[in-house]
Amino acid sequence: MTTIIGITLKGIFRDRVFQGIMVTACAFVLIPGLATLSMRQVTELSLTLTLSLISFIMLMLSVFLGGTSLWKDIERRYTFSVLGLPLSRQGYLLGRFGGTALFLLLVAVVLGIAAGAVVAFTASVHPPDRPIVWGTVALCILFDVLKYILLIAVAFLISTVSTSFFLPVFGTIATFLAGGVTQQVYEYIHSPASKNLSPIMKQLATGLYYLLPNFSAFDLKVNAIYGLPVPANGLFLTVAYFVVYVGLLLSFSAAIFSRREMR
Repeated sequence: MTTIIGITLKGIFRDRVFQGIMVTACAFVLIPGLATLSMRQVTELSLTLTLSLISFIMLMLSVFLGGTSLWKDIERRYTFSVLGLPLSRQGYLLGRFGGTALFLLLVAVVLGIAAGAVVAFTASVHPPDRPIVWGTVALCILFDVLKYILLIAVAFLISTVSTSFFLPVFGTIATFLAGGVTQQVYEYIHSPASKNLSPIMKQLATGLYYLLPNFSAFDLKVNAIYGLPVPANGLFLTVAYFVVYVGLLLSFSAAIFSRREMR
């Protein structure tokens, strides 16, 4: 499986999709200038822009790399030669996932360093009213990585049942959009403002809340931008949620992929 992880990393670095998306990282050099548009919260705006840019780049990478990795291998019949080796389909799938997830982590480290340099430069020119809590900023980026690794697991699950390029990509995007608002919907249907909703709609929304991934639980941007404390128990529950959810997604993916007919 480690061989598959290495092959996956090499393939991603050669992928034109990766090269095109990483060009977006050049926007980091524009952030100090854009941040000056805020007359009083220059450093806070700089943090907002850098964290948002990192999140956007990782979203694009997780959607296109996670959604097309298996499809490309099957379409090019690469899986036939690999699976002819003493390697199980489950090992191949986990190797592909592990390589993509590791790559996303490496990208986050590089982008995090670039973001730190940009924010530090902005803070030196425009000192903020409150100190920057770098530990919280690092936690914010780390939990963003966990969120998009979870999204990659979703993309792999969709890829195991799909024979086209479009379903994994657009299905992953739809899951991300839905998973980002499930918490707000759940809180709304359990509030007095939802008294006019039918019980069936409430049960359906509650079911989707437990079925779809809750991506908002990984969002620590507000804490990082304003230096707010992060509760340790909340972090622990989020990590536990990540481990259980990814484990279930990969288990289902491996079970489906092991039974899939290769043509």
